[in-house]
Amino acid sequence: MVFDSKRLDLQPYAGFEMGRYVRRTYCSWQDAGWQSLLVQRFEHVPVVEDMDLPAAADLHLVLPVAGRAVLETRRGGRWARAPWEPGRLELMTPDQPAQRRYRADGPLASVQVHLPRAAVESAAAQLGGPAVDFEALAASVKAGDPLAEEIIRTVSGASAADDLYAESAAAFLAMHLLTRHTRRSAATAPARENPRVRAVVTAMRERLAEPVTLADLAGEVHLSVYHLVRVFKEATGVTPYRYLTRLRIDEAKRLLRETDLTISQIAGRCGFADPAVLSKAFLRQTGVRPSAYRVS
Repeated sequence: MVFDSKRLDLQPYAGFEMGRYVRRTYCSWQDAGWQSLLVQRFEHVPVVEDMDLPAAADLHLVLPVAGRAVLETRRGGRWARAPWEPGRLELMTPDQPAQRRYRADGPLASVQVHLPRAAVESAAAQLGGPAVDFEALAASVKAGDPLAEEIIRTVSGASAADDLYAESAAAFLAMHLLTRHTRRSAATAPARENPRVRAVVTAMRERLAEPVTLADLAGEVHLSVYHLVRVFKEATGVTPYRYLTRLRIDEAKRLLRETDLTISQIAGRCGFADPAVLSKAFLRQTGVRPSAYRVS
């Protein structure tokens, strides 16, 4: 695809026999007159044996909204399996063609957004740092992003808005994706060096499985709870409670990926009272439940 400034080229499916696989029910270019953001709604055929997806330069986000299936995708190597289910957002890695096959029990439907590469590069330049690792970005999006999902649902129903809305939505979505999925996580290290904050983070890591309170953490560095929250948020951008929750969810992710521990056992090791509490926190942060994350 070729981009003019932040606008999309009007041939995103060159070389792709779209009519074999989907019926398009909405296109923002044709139905809303947008040029800055392509939003489409599709109904998909229930069985596909050999679909060749051409490479695209833009960021192609796919949000299933109906139906369930197991997708098999190959990008030059082995076939990889992933579920198709409502709300499970996927980012197709730019510049990579792919093969796909699946078999569903009933109708499938999706909302798909093509985000201009220029909008992403502009957002990356404003944030600073290295070039965007699109494969890492796609892998992170796969773990869940409730806000991106809501943005996609919203823009798919904004047909009465003009192209200024589309350009603003593209810029916001690009900035959100890069901020959430490529910048250093607040759970990795404090943004500003502060020895008391570092000491609190160390205590959090050492006591993930324990029912730690703010008073416990404040006592570690001889601060009042009020002053701990203030200096901690100043250094990391989040409260100690949110930071600790992120650490616990990160550890739960690791255990889900690398061990055969039950979700109940993982909840205990990560400081959650029971599997239901872990599941609720995990869903809120990642957009999926622990059981779904484990099989993804």
